[in-house]
Amino acid sequence: MSFGLDVPFVPTPEPVVRKMLELAGVTKGTVVYDLGAGDGRIIIMAAKEFGATAVGVEAHPGRAELIEKRIEEENLKDKVTLIRGDFFKVDVSKADVLALYLLTSVDQRLEPKFESELKPGAKIVSHDFPFPGWIPDKVVEVKDSPFTHQIYLYVMPPKKAKRGLADEPFRAFFGYKAIGGSVGAELHLKR
Repeated sequence: MSFGLDVPFVPTPEPVVRKMLELAGVTKGTVVYDLGAGDGRIIIMAAKEFGATAVGVEAHPGRAELIEKRIEEENLKDKVTLIRGDFFKVDVSKADVLALYLLTSVDQRLEPKFESELKPGAKIVSHDFPFPGWIPDKVVEVKDSPFTHQIYLYVMPPKKAKRGLADEPFRAFFGYKAIGGSVGAELHLKR
C-alpha cells in the first residue's frame, strides 16, 4: 500500500540529530519542526535534551502511531505534537528550526514553500542532502563510524546559488562510500 511518500525511512543517527539541533542553536522556547519525522527521534530529543517545543509531520500511519506512543511514554504531550499528513501541505510558518533528512530532489521542491512561509532568521538543518538552489551558511561533518555525515545549515532568507548545468548537485554511491558535490565545485567523500 502506498501513502504517497516522497522519501524512504532511514533514521538519522543520534549523534547526528544532536549536532543538527546544536548547530541550529535549539534551546528552551525554540519551535522545531521535523518534516518526515520517521520514528520521532529528532522531535523527542529536541524536547527532552534541548527544552524545545517540537512538531513532527509524518504521513506513514505505522510510523505516526510509533511516534504517538513514544510521545506518551516519554510524557512529552505538552512539548511534542505530531501532525499526521503530507509535509508539503503543512504550514511551517511557526518554526524557528526545520530539521530535515529528505532527498535533494524533495528539498528542491520545498524551496519555494520555505521561502514564502519561514520567517527571517528561521533555520533549516538538513542531514546529508543540500538545497540545490541555496548556499549553506555552514556545513559540518559528523563522524558516526563507519560513516561521515554532512549537516547543512541555512538561515532564512537563504543565499541563492547560481543555477546552471555545472551547478547541479550529484551523489553517487559505491558500496558504503558516497561521493557528492557539484560539477566544477567541491566534492565530498564519505567513508
